[in-house]
Amino acid sequence: MPADLAVIGLGHSGLPLARAATAAGIDTIGFDPDPRTVAGLAAGRPPADGSVSAAALRRMLSRGFHATADPAVLGRVRTVVLSAATPPGPEGSLDLGPLRAAARTLAAVLRPRTTVVLESAVPPGGTENVLRPLLEEGSGLRAGRDFHLACAPGRLDPGNRTHDHANTPQVIGGLTPACTEAAAAFFGRLTDKIVRARGPREAEAAALLETNYRQINIALINEMAVLCHDIGVDVWDVIRCAETKPFGFHAFRPGPGVGGHGVAADPGRTAGPGGAPGQPLRMVELAREVNARMPRYVARRAAALLNEHGKSARGARVLLLGVTYKPDLPDLTGAPAAEIAARLRDLGAELSYHDPYVHRWETAGRPVPRAEALYEAAGAADLTVLLQNHRTYDLQGLAAKAQLLLDTRGASPAGAAHRL
Repeated sequence: MPADLAVIGLGHSGLPLARAATAAGIDTIGFDPDPRTVAGLAAGRPPADGSVSAAALRRMLSRGFHATADPAVLGRVRTVVLSAATPPGPEGSLDLGPLRAAARTLAAVLRPRTTVVLESAVPPGGTENVLRPLLEEGSGLRAGRDFHLACAPGRLDPGNRTHDHANTPQVIGGLTPACTEAAAAFFGRLTDKIVRARGPREAEAAALLETNYRQINIALINEMAVLCHDIGVDVWDVIRCAETKPFGFHAFRPGPGVGGHGVAADPGRTAGPGGAPGQPLRMVELAREVNARMPRYVARRAAALLNEHGKSARGARVLLLGVTYKPDLPDLTGAPAAEIAARLRDLGAELSYHDPYVHRWETAGRPVPRAEALYEAAGAADLTVLLQNHRTYDLQGLAAKAQLLLDTRGASPAGAAHRL
């Protein structure tokens, strides 16, 4: 009896999908080309990014999930979901190399009547212009006739305790109506609601809109934070007041930068082979520039704060609190802490860090000492900078201990720290 599902790519997106499928009683296989990843999962070692906990992994294994680096298993399943990483490439484009490699691996063993679903982030046109030709050329089969092909963009919010696969609607766009329904039949076993797009390009563009919406609004509030500081206005009070409007406004918060796996994308740069570039998204490019400036701005604010209190950045002891891109997760992907640390080092600061989820950390190939005793380290540092507000941090207690506290998340009590 063939397995129900194979997930290709056991990273931040693929492994949680495999967990949800296994929990739903779906016979699931995970494929990853990296034998070290496979061996670690088989031994019950959760990934370092925290996408699945040790307890959740144990439950998956006890329910029959297994990971493999043998591509032969991909030819014995009913549904294949490609969750290969597509990280940022040169000049902000997506690196589709891992996805292409996964597609070639699948194509070599692809059988008729299989449902193939793309979850990886791709530019609009990626399913038809990148994935489809590779699958058809490598298998000799035709998408939409011999096998079903659809796009179902990943929407999981890492660490979110309220929304998971079950209560997050799944957008699906198939190459044909039959492809859409085949993918919907599978995902209907995982989620309460299926949203059918007109086709794969609409599904891909919806994911692009969701990512760019976040980036652009964060850029707007980051610019407001800089402006408010310059004119002596409390941006956090501005947000508190503005978010009381019951229509036409959704509150975002400023911060030291934008991390995570979803990056702002411009289809004018990232259209795949055979796909004509669209009109450049000027606001996306500007948002990228604004958000990319924030680590530099934070480093400048830190140096200015030290100077205001009679200390030079050179030789100053600076403690960085929270170096992950998101609270209560160990994932460092795109976290602005690395650039902030590098800039402070360039100014001559002596750095240390504390993060309950990160026990070893380095920037630009140089390790940063970890502070084991948090309150003692904050008391000894000339400046403590909160970069990520993990739930375990008692900011009122830290503000009382720290000589000087710069809060880039606006999480400390009013008047207890200098806020972004």
